[in-house]
Amino acid sequence: MPEAMRLPWLNYLLVNAPDHYYGGYSWYDFTGDQASGIIRSRKLLVELLDAQRAAGFQTNETVLFGFSQGCLMTIDVGFRYPHRFAGLVGVSGYVHEPGRLLKELSPVAREQRMLFTHGRLDPLVPCLAVRQQVKGLVAEGLNIDWREFDKAHTIAGEEELGLIRGFISDSFAATRR
Repeated sequence: MPEAMRLPWLNYLLVNAPDHYYGGYSWYDFTGDQASGIIRSRKLLVELLDAQRAAGFQTNETVLFGFSQGCLMTIDVGFRYPHRFAGLVGVSGYVHEPGRLLKELSPVAREQRMLFTHGRLDPLVPCLAVRQQVKGLVAEGLNIDWREFDKAHTIAGEEELGLIRGFISDSFAATRR
């Protein structure tokens, strides 16, 4: 990811999800009880973010970024965490229990900026349902920039990376104003 982003000034902390899954990692069991895994992973990520703050890495200079399950975790943690991030980026995910999220928003959630990209051709996470979730969150005052691409469950090359790169650069510029 650091090479693809081409932002040499940006530091990266790349975090694996806690569960092994067919040669990769998973934040929760998407075929069974999602909620318990999401809650456990939320706790782990909050502990990591708190440790980063204690080590001197300010949240307002941090972008939380996730793909697929990581996108779900970015939304789940990003809008609940009590400190404002430079930005949130989610790719090809969805929102777990949007109604509950809206009830549990942090005091800074409506100040938070998010870029959420998704593929109209995604066979794993259908775009229409996620688009409706995001519309509901935006209607409740969350600042989510929703962008769709003609892609499956992946990143749409330089077109999407350029959008993400621009969002991240703008997010850091906004923190310095």
